Amino acid sequence: MFPTALSDHRKGLLLTAIGGLALSVDIPLMRLANGEMWSILAARSIATLGVTLLVATVLRIANGRWPVLVPGWPGIVTGLLYGLTTVVFLLAVFNTSTANVVFIVAFNPMFAALLSWIFLKERPALATLIAMAAMIFGVGLIVRDGLSGGHLFGDIMALLTAFIIAAAITISRASRREMGFVSLLSTVLPAAVGLISVMPAGGFSIEDPAWILFNGAVMMPLALWCLATGPRYLSAPEVGMFYLLETVLAPIWVWLIFAETPTTMTLVGGGILVAAIAAHSAWMVRRKSIAQMAS
Repeated sequence: MFPTALSDHRKGLLLTAIGGLALSVDIPLMRLANGEMWSILAARSIATLGVTLLVATVLRIANGRWPVLVPGWPGIVTGLLYGLTTVVFLLAVFNTSTANVVFIVAFNPMFAALLSWIFLKERPALATLIAMAAMIFGVGLIVRDGLSGGHLFGDIMALLTAFIIAAAITISRASRREMGFVSLLSTVLPAAVGLISVMPAGGFSIEDPAWILFNGAVMMPLALWCLATGPRYLSAPEVGMFYLLETVLAPIWVWLIFAETPTTMTLVGGGILVAAIAAHSAWMVRRKSIAQMAS
């Protein structure tokens, strides 16, 4: 799939960059569909699951064997975490502002660094700890704003989303197995939750279903597969940092489409988050370059 001359690290960078870009349109497309939360969750997840099963079947016919779908217990646990992430993320999207969601979810690289330190014995450098402190302060400003704005629940769901994503990435990194299909098949959980919630209310309630079907059938499979495959080649914190693309771009898409302007405190806290992650990313790239030159 990739040129042989492309190093594993560059493969990881390319995959996660594509995944982050695709993920950045998730919230705008959900907003454009203009539907009830559980209907959006069910339609988006069913579309992703349907495309996943179709692709797996085509690969089975073309190659004579099934692709790796769920690689053992690490795959099952990771899939459950990704499925739970989708449900919690939707709760955040529908209970707080777009800017709050993406800025807080951007905290996941620091959660990933912390989990890698505890479970993988990958001790974070001093620069990582400083960046974590700055990001905690930035998230604190945003959540404090949520207290006065009445959307604290949504902010907490966004923070929980960041933690679950970090846990899934850490397990993927530890197993070093093919997890591309795991994140896609994990949509069976939110699909079931969405359907169970929709049916008693009389069915789906979505004004413009084409947007959510496009999101679920095209953009989400691309984003989920790329971001789930990235940990094979990159460290958990590095993969987590590519969620920064959604942090930067999603509020811009929402502002351009819906004219939704973030509050001052959200912008201040988000600016601190973005600056901390950007500075930390630059430091990591410089450290790798120095290490390669030394060797």
